Amino acid sequence: MTLNDSGAETAFRERAARKVMIFDGGYGTSIQKYGLSEADYRGDLPLEKDQKGNNDLLCLTRPDIVKAIHTAYLDNGADMIETNTFSGTRIAMADYGCEHLVHELNVTAARLARECCDAAEAKDGIKRFVAGSIGPTNKTLSISPKVNDPAFREVDYDTLKEQYHEQCAALIEGGVDFLLIETCFDTLNAKAAGMAAKEAEAASGRSVPLMLSFTITDMSGRNLSGHTIAAFWYSLRHLKPLTIGVNCAFGADRLRPYLSELSKIADTLILAYPNAGLPNELGQYDELPEQTAELIRVWIEEGLVNMVGGCCGTTPAHIGAIAKALEGATPRPIPTLPVITRLAGLEPMHIAA
Repeated sequence: MTLNDSGAETAFRERAARKVMIFDGGYGTSIQKYGLSEADYRGDLPLEKDQKGNNDLLCLTRPDIVKAIHTAYLDNGADMIETNTFSGTRIAMADYGCEHLVHELNVTAARLARECCDAAEAKDGIKRFVAGSIGPTNKTLSISPKVNDPAFREVDYDTLKEQYHEQCAALIEGGVDFLLIETCFDTLNAKAAGMAAKEAEAASGRSVPLMLSFTITDMSGRNLSGHTIAAFWYSLRHLKPLTIGVNCAFGADRLRPYLSELSKIADTLILAYPNAGLPNELGQYDELPEQTAELIRVWIEEGLVNMVGGCCGTTPAHIGAIAKALEGATPRPIPTLPVITRLAGLEPMHIAA
């Protein structure tokens, strides 16, 4: 099947060849600063459950806040922003009784981000990109939540893929350029999301490239399902993502060795967006924008990444400091790798001729 090309991928790759591109930062952190009440989250929607903390819902009830955050990141140098839809699946929205709003929420979120990008482009003529944010959900396909029943699963693969498909289709309808499957703590969840994204793309008739981001759960360098970053990449490389990378979990200093490994084996662009260090005893992030920018500058000097941004604890000020620190920086060259068999269990395996 031939998909209609919007030109977004070509424009993205051309810019990535010239500069280290800038992604946005955290949304939860920025939303918290508004001090919203439950009524702010709920708006006029007739919902039974308490909605405080349902950040995705703000796309419908307080779009002014979502647009203000998007705009702040764009004004601070972001080449790409993501939609405010990290929990935009039925399985995640069930916690708030908002399953029926999933389609509307994702379409609206994509349109809000698109409007902000178009407004930024109108000011300076530089195209900005929209990535549809697809979070991991609060269920895992690989691990049983019941200690005494290791075979039990709260959800099956087909159900999860179907729910991811609904989100992906709505984001595409809303006008995203790319689909970003992020904070992947379970590799099988990521596979379900990746297949859903490909199927939704095919159904739309429009090219919507995929982006993938791994998250490390402890200092062993593995995700929750036990895969190393190399095993994760080999398990999903067949999806031919536009970018692969790492987000969340740690600050830029602790992510560096994993990016160093990934940069040598990934024959595609690398996007990484760390937390603002580690949280303090109150759960707050103390790392200043200049500190984050300096740590990320080390990544660039070592040729580890093509695009950078921030995750938990990062703000528009962090993105602005990163953008300033990386002006004129040289992006990572994509390596040409030898043709060998690359397989993965929890760890990678190579079969050379």
